[in-house]
Amino acid sequence: MSRIENNHVTKVAIVGAGGRVGGPFARSLLETGKHTVTAITREDSTSGAKLPEGVHVVKVNYDNEESVVSALKGQEVLIITLSVQTPKDTQAKLISAAAKAGVPYLFHNAYGGDITAEQVNKDTGLAEAEAATRKQIEDLGVSKWIAFCCGFWYEWSLPMGTDLYGFDIKNREVIFFDDGETKFSTSTWPQCGRGMAALLSLPVEGQGTTLESFANKPVYIQSFRVSQKDMLASILRVTGDKESDWKVEYQPAQERWEEGRAAMMKGDRQGFARMLYARSMAKDTSGNFEGKLNNDVLGLKDEDLDEWTKFCVDFAMAGRSWWAE
Repeated sequence: MSRIENNHVTKVAIVGAGGRVGGPFARSLLETGKHTVTAITREDSTSGAKLPEGVHVVKVNYDNEESVVSALKGQEVLIITLSVQTPKDTQAKLISAAAKAGVPYLFHNAYGGDITAEQVNKDTGLAEAEAATRKQIEDLGVSKWIAFCCGFWYEWSLPMGTDLYGFDIKNREVIFFDDGETKFSTSTWPQCGRGMAALLSLPVEGQGTTLESFANKPVYIQSFRVSQKDMLASILRVTGDKESDWKVEYQPAQERWEEGRAAMMKGDRQGFARMLYARSMAKDTSGNFEGKLNNDVLGLKDEDLDEWTKFCVDFAMAGRSWWAE
């Protein structure tokens, strides 16, 4: 029998509920009217103003396990979203505390690519850490993990320069990886929020699709499946530009990700981005979730590509950067 009352999740704790990833999760969960959302924040956190209205806040000291355990007691799901600046041992501490608190389900800090793409994850250096995290959860034997595979975030990746999806919108430049025609899955933050809310609104156990059917497995969602050339075509529709207005270059994906890895090893943080995106968008289609998608069972529809491309174009042309916001 489920340890969760009435066979439906109602109590969800989120680390990072004021962030770009955790925020959409929190808002969408609250919008269902079925969930109580608790934001787990540091004692010295100043992000309260960014938290969605209706979120309950509990402040903890990550170096005091008992304070984290106390905050997580009674929670049915823990969603961990952490920034790259977070101390590396923070997630391990949260996982240990979740086990001691008896939290049944846990979303670790793995949002993006396909965790089953072993060679890609090995090439990008993500495999070892990801495997260790899942092993920790399984060895503790209390929580079951779910990996949230959503591809790269579209509204983050398209307007942020050639290091990511290869586009410099403001200067009308694009670098196509290989031939630019490889399809891959990508999602917006709101779509991720809807996906999480739909997933945690499923019955925990029983017939048909349940939350338990995703235990210790990935869930796959997308907003759309596109190629770089599809994105350029969308930009041209939105802006009225002609392709001849753009500077178009081509680079082999393997060459690009190897260059990015070399730059990263020399301390260039953007080198990691170049490596990760180019490797995940290479012709082995590791970033294409076709045949694995759970959109249908979660009631998710593909979004309007041009609508989100327009958002990205407006964002880039205004000189905005996510790093500064």
